[in-house]
Amino acid sequence: MKRILVTGGAGQVGQALAGKLGDQRDGFLFPSRADFDLLSEASMISGLREFRPDLVLNLAAYTAVDCAEDEPELCAAINTTAPAILARETARLGVPIIHVSTDYVFSGELERPYREDDETGPINVYGRTKLNGERAIAAANPAHVILRASWIVSPYRTNFVKTILRLAVDRGVLRVIDDQIGGPTSADDLAQALLTIMDRKNSDGDIIPGIFHFSNQGEASWADLAEAVMSAAEAGGGVNAKIERISSAEYPTKARRPRNSRLKTQKISRYYAVIAQDWHDAINPIVKALVKGVNA
Repeated sequence: MKRILVTGGAGQVGQALAGKLGDQRDGFLFPSRADFDLLSEASMISGLREFRPDLVLNLAAYTAVDCAEDEPELCAAINTTAPAILARETARLGVPIIHVSTDYVFSGELERPYREDDETGPINVYGRTKLNGERAIAAANPAHVILRASWIVSPYRTNFVKTILRLAVDRGVLRVIDDQIGGPTSADDLAQALLTIMDRKNSDGDIIPGIFHFSNQGEASWADLAEAVMSAAEAGGGVNAKIERISSAEYPTKARRPRNSRLKTQKISRYYAVIAQDWHDAINPIVKALVKGVNA
């Protein structure tokens, strides 16, 4: 039986993956920080030797984009140094690594969705550390898949959908940015894409290496997404605040965000037969679950 070591199991995608596996977790290892500390090279090396995985799935990341501007060293330790160590050690063990990255490796200046081979150019600390992590993985372990995703949302942890629902409880009007465009991505759908990648092999029985993009189909501004969340919430018996569309200049943040975060996803469809559903359909069950939890 294959042994798959999963880092970042407590995050959005990690919890979505665990939920998909349910009771069928045989072979999947979700170590705690005490057993596998990404801030300790010794801990990671020891853990890999103890767990002896056939594949490492790295879902761990520092994702607090604004906080990263004040904590660049910690952000780099998790997003760059830890992946570099994982890639080096998995290469020594002769096992592949799958790593989740981000749309923020791009500047956002293109007028079309980004392809995997487009020039990168991150504009904040978070994006730079994630790009450096990608490069370290590609340099250290040829048997790698880097899966870039955008605007991940779920019923878990902190994310845009949960924030909108929380704020709507106390506010009749929410001011939301309308000039940043991206592809909302359900953590559940991303987890399914990862399972497909792990299952689908090339003629040699290995994963198909490279960089791939994944998001749900369609595009949206943050304001579009917020309005869809409010509509779904109202349909499920929840609150419905009015969305006021504003510009990025009207809502300054410590870290700059890409104006365009759209990702072209044809490559993952071609190589792995992964085709995502529309983002509207993807967020509805997320909102339904969150509203049900509030109303329960």
